[in-house]
Amino acid sequence: MLRSLETIQAYKQDESMSLNEHPWLQYIVSAEERMVNLERVQSLQDLVNANPVLDYVEKSLEALDRLQMSFWIQEVVEEVLIWSEVAKGGTVRQRVLWQKQGVHLMAHNIGSSEIYEWHSSPLHSEARRHVIRTLIQTHGLIGQYLRGEVPFAVQRPLMELIQNGLLAASELKELLLVLNQCILEAVSTELWVEIAQQIAEVIELIIDQEEDCGFSLHNRLKRLRASSISRGENFEQEFAKLSVQPAVIEAFQALDSKTLWFVEAALHEFSFEEFTKLFLIILSSDSTQQADHISFERMMNDMYYDYRGQKKINVYKKRIIEKYLRECSFEDIASARFPKSGHLSPQLKQAGPQSDTVYFHMEFSAAADKLIQFCIEAEKSPLYEKAVLMLFDLFELRRDAYDRFHNEEEYLSMMNQTADYKKVILDFIVGNQVVDIGPGGGVMLDLIEDMFPDKQVIGIDISQNVIEALERKRQLENRQWMVLQGDALNLKEYVKPGSIDTVIFSSILHELFSYVEYEGKTYNHATVAAALRSAFDVIPIGGRIIIRDGIMSEPTEQQRIITFLDGEGMQWLERYAKDFAGREIQFVRLGTHEVQMPINDAMEFLYTYTWGEEAYVHEVQEQFGYFTPSAYESFIHTVLGPQARIVVSRHLLQDGYTEALSPRIRIFNEQREPVSLPDSTCLIVIQKQM
Repeated sequence: MLRSLETIQAYKQDESMSLNEHPWLQYIVSAEERMVNLERVQSLQDLVNANPVLDYVEKSLEALDRLQMSFWIQEVVEEVLIWSEVAKGGTVRQRVLWQKQGVHLMAHNIGSSEIYEWHSSPLHSEARRHVIRTLIQTHGLIGQYLRGEVPFAVQRPLMELIQNGLLAASELKELLLVLNQCILEAVSTELWVEIAQQIAEVIELIIDQEEDCGFSLHNRLKRLRASSISRGENFEQEFAKLSVQPAVIEAFQALDSKTLWFVEAALHEFSFEEFTKLFLIILSSDSTQQADHISFERMMNDMYYDYRGQKKINVYKKRIIEKYLRECSFEDIASARFPKSGHLSPQLKQAGPQSDTVYFHMEFSAAADKLIQFCIEAEKSPLYEKAVLMLFDLFELRRDAYDRFHNEEEYLSMMNQTADYKKVILDFIVGNQVVDIGPGGGVMLDLIEDMFPDKQVIGIDISQNVIEALERKRQLENRQWMVLQGDALNLKEYVKPGSIDTVIFSSILHELFSYVEYEGKTYNHATVAAALRSAFDVIPIGGRIIIRDGIMSEPTEQQRIITFLDGEGMQWLERYAKDFAGREIQFVRLGTHEVQMPINDAMEFLYTYTWGEEAYVHEVQEQFGYFTPSAYESFIHTVLGPQARIVVSRHLLQDGYTEALSPRIRIFNEQREPVSLPDSTCLIVIQKQM
């Protein structure tokens, strides 16, 4: 076993042991700050009592211990590995001292090489010390080059080892292969396997003293967007939009000589246009022109928080930053005209030994930060609604565009599980142009494309994050359907009137009814009317509107008795009746675990009850049933007039509700006879006639 590994293990068994003879380990274990790339961290809470730098160094040494090589190669690489992370360590007091001494603490590879130089053994030759110092200084830069974070020129000190006769080409090649395998396997073995060939190709360029002529702006940005591309970003299409703007391309030339830190971890959740605008803000600054390094470390740390034990993007901050960036064009940025906001502004701080580093982040006001923290704390309580509304007001965000902040992905995935229930809609589609309003996770878009590959299918949604998720899905799965961000209440602004043969409202009208403020109020039938008129305006004679949504039962005066089989059912009902804002939920206690309530109040409660605690904070805001079958038909005729012919009108209990609720309740009529659950869903097809 390597001596350094033995030292680490001895320390772990006895943390009181003296480390005076092992200053590299003393620095690492005395770290009072957690300096780590959050890209591969699963939980921020796990970092509180951990030392990720020590864990990383230990894993890299374990990788070295497993490899077969000559003794001198192993000895050199071991010394490089134990010193390469020391600039991330040290107590706060020690780090302040290092800064005064000119140590580069942001570019930790440079800082670590400077700290090593103070501690390198005088027993070793100057040539050996220079080789190790150079390998520490360039530690990880081959991987960073492949990620687009550094230009190829940063590898020049490695080339000089050969030019100055300190290493033979074959020696440097073996050292670099071993060193890079160790540092990448310390991240993950899969990562090393994935990019080992690319690492080898870059090492050949270094050995052959060549430049990488293919490292253009296009390729660099493509590498920086690798994570976004893997999740479905159409990079080539987005870059093509950028390339027709000469001023923007010219501004990006300043990036050629810059080393970037934590870019992907901080920005991969942003769109390519937003990513581009953030870089232009940075590159337009005079301080950036003089800097060698651009760090997104603070922005990275700001953009994540733990949700249910998992690291999650702080989508509250993300949405607010997105709005800020939408309000400034590329021309505005070039002219330093930024949106006037008292609660958000871009910040560039110049630091480093020679002020050679620019730290960038988007700074929120103290009030905005506190409010965002309140939203996070309120996520699992009815306070969430109030918290989010305050956030909307502060930043003037649209209520209907940003509803499910923190669990949109889970919600869209759940919506995709309803495919079997939605297939019935396919039987009633007419024509070649089909619009799906509120496409959610894209399940309806997929069903239509699979069944009717020749039809042109468009999904329209008001939510920017839904559109982004669907665009990624479309790219990854090579789908032909399209998506547009648009308002269901004014479709003629997005599609030509008379051009759409079928408009589908699948489980979306009740959300518009519940969420969208129309004529000054929510839970408003006028919103449904506006959506239907909007759809009717864009379909031709013979065109159809298909509605699949919640339905109320009739006669409405029916009563149901519910017996709860679990101990929490009654508390759930009491909480729901208090929190639900659509209307007053009525119930009468018949016993400790039994109530009697109107059939439609029972329906509203029970079908929220099935979603569970995680979705409660959202589902309690939605009124699922807003018309009885006869009232719906009457409403359609009133709103759309004699041109609207209802060709299908059905209502049913959707499969799955009975299975989900049978372990939790028993339901009876007023005579205590067992009955089925209330109908949950309607299917209505409206055809436009002369």
